[in-house]
Amino acid sequence: MNLKSLVSVVVIFMNAEKYLVEAVESVFAQTYQQWELLLVDDGSSDNSTKIAQYYATQKPDQVYYLDHPGHSNYGKGATRNLGIHHAKGNYLAFLDADDIWLPHKLGEQVAILDKYETVGMVYGKTLYWYSWTQNPEDRQKDFMPLWGTPLDSPIQPPSLLPLYIRGKASIPCPSGILVRRSAVDDVGGFDETFIGIHNIYEDQAFFAKLCLKTPTIVVDQCWDKYRQHSQASMAVAARTGTESQARSFFLKWLEEYLKDQRVQEREVWQALKQAQWLIQKPKWLPGGMANEVRWLKKWLLRTGEHVLPDNINYQLWK
Repeated sequence: MNLKSLVSVVVIFMNAEKYLVEAVESVFAQTYQQWELLLVDDGSSDNSTKIAQYYATQKPDQVYYLDHPGHSNYGKGATRNLGIHHAKGNYLAFLDADDIWLPHKLGEQVAILDKYETVGMVYGKTLYWYSWTQNPEDRQKDFMPLWGTPLDSPIQPPSLLPLYIRGKASIPCPSGILVRRSAVDDVGGFDETFIGIHNIYEDQAFFAKLCLKTPTIVVDQCWDKYRQHSQASMAVAARTGTESQARSFFLKWLEEYLKDQRVQEREVWQALKQAQWLIQKPKWLPGGMANEVRWLKKWLLRTGEHVLPDNINYQLWK
């Protein structure tokens, strides 16, 4: 197998027996067949372990089962890093166990990275997939976020990061990207501190690191379906009220990372300070009004961007 064109597909899972087969089968259905599949178990206690081991025994030269010592649960970052450590390909793709790929995903993304040798990451649109339930009321909920980014040409670092932080560009889903192994190695893979209630931002930390280091291409093409269901990490965070804590943890991590990397770009720091201000809640504010205050702050920021000169905006947030 030619390692230069080999895609190492990393699928992490923990108690995903309901969806894992469909995810794996979407890898098998790729028109591009130069791949290896690493099924990485994060301490499952259901039948998903047996499902993954079955696929590994059926295709031992292409599908591999991995888990942590003692079949332990280490979290998403450490589990993806375990797959990366064992990957042999020049390209890396990630597929969450409850998502699926469309058949041309790998082939079309490989062609783009082959063409643009300095680009480290490519991604397209993601379908937020409600209609998987087959319920008539869910069929109208499917959507693809608007981009807010330049398309079809390399975006140089760190241009994407402030757009992500400000919510002016859609952040890719892990299942939607293809990335060079060298780019992942250069940023040290995934951060492993995003565990527990903070686990919904481990992917955004990874994208932040990549955006500071490598050019990216965004394409007006849909290659993956992001399944929406009640047990997904983001849905759990929304239901339990822990999203704001996770957001605060991520922004604090990002601040320390930018300092450590000696990032000087004004736009990045301004975007970060604005994001931190948005989630600050006055101590006197009743808990039930936090969302209203956040929306008011967003309105003030948008108004300031259109009304105030750039140099005044900079002085406010430097």
